[in-house]
Formats: sequence, structure tokens, C-alpha cells
Amino acid sequence: MRVQEAKDFLAAQVEEQATLEGVLLSHLEKRMMYFTESGYVPEDPIKLNEVFEAEYDSDEYEAKSSRLLHHAYQRLRKENDATRKNWELAIKCLRRGDHYLLVMWDLTPPGERPPGDSLKLFAAGLGVAALVIVAAFIAVKLEPQWRWLQKKLPSPNPHILFGIFITIVLAGFFFPRRVGNAVSWLMERTLFRFLGPREGEKDTE
Repeated sequence: MRVQEAKDFLAAQVEEQATLEGVLLSHLEKRMMYFTESGYVPEDPIKLNEVFEAEYDSDEYEAKSSRLLHHAYQRLRKENDATRKNWELAIKCLRRGDHYLLVMWDLTPPGERPPGDSLKLFAAGLGVAALVIVAAFIAVKLEPQWRWLQKKLPSPNPHILFGIFITIVLAGFFFPRRVGNAVSWLMERTLFRFLGPREGEKDTE
């Protein structure tokens, strides 16, 4: 998919979504979806931007367009899988450059949470619980070494431990994706290695 085709497709979906929601989308607002500071534009981008800024508030326009973009994508996910794939191809195509449509697509619509955000928060909470389970499992499996460490190292400050716990919880709430990735990485290198069969065990079974 080429850049022009990608923008035509996305602009058409936004226009259709605006019609479904009864949202007014002027001709100038539609033209602004093609705006870019680098690459091909159907008209002079400097003049287009000057005319647009004289008549519209950029923040309001971006919020409205972002909402329409995300609503259109959610609609396509439910209605037509082939069209949804075209949407993803269009976004992938535009990622190669610097386009105004991407700015609005990457925004979170005001008053709305990103799709799947609740699931990410739930997964982050499970990840924190999994870390606790992993720590307990390691402590039981490595009890002799743990006792040796207890003798050599001073007891941890409970206030510091509580602070670490609160930090993890807040990180899981505000950055669920990053925390989820970190938890997955830790589980692959700790829990799965301990629970997985050791070398030589497969031969004895």
C-alpha cells in the first residue's frame, strides 16, 4: 500500500464514522488529514496549514479526529476482518514517514482509555502476584543458600520493601505494557526454568 492509498483509505473510514455518529466534518478538516511536513501532499502544505489554523483550533480538531479514528477501527474489528487488516497496513505504511494522521491516531481520545487497557492492568496485577510466587518458590527451593544469606546480610528495612511494592503497583497502573513485558521476561528466565524439566530428566522418563 502506498502513502496516498493509505491516507485515502483512512480518511474515507473517518468520514464514514463521522456520518454514523452524526459528527460534522468539514471539507477543510478532511483535507487536513493529508497534511505532512515531508512527502507528497495534494496541495501546498504551508498554505493549507495557514488556512486551517485561521479557522480551527488544532487541539480540538486532533481530539475529534483521534476519537473518530479509534471508533472507526473498533467498528472495523467487529464488522470486517479484511478491512481491519487494510487499516493496519495503512498505518504501517504511514509509519515510514511523518504524517499528521499518525499524530491523531497515536493520541488517546479524551475521556477514553486505550482498547484493552483494563486487560493490561489486570495482567500487570497478575504479573506482580507472579513475582511474589516466584520469590517464594525460589526461597523454598534454595533454602540452604537463603539461610546463609540471612546470616550474612542484614534484615531489609520494611519501609523500603513497602516503598518498592507501592512503586511496582503504581508502575503497573500507569505503564501496564512495560510492566507486563518486564514480568514476561522475568518469568521466562526464572519460573519457567525452575518448573521446566532439567537436562537429563527427559532421558530418564
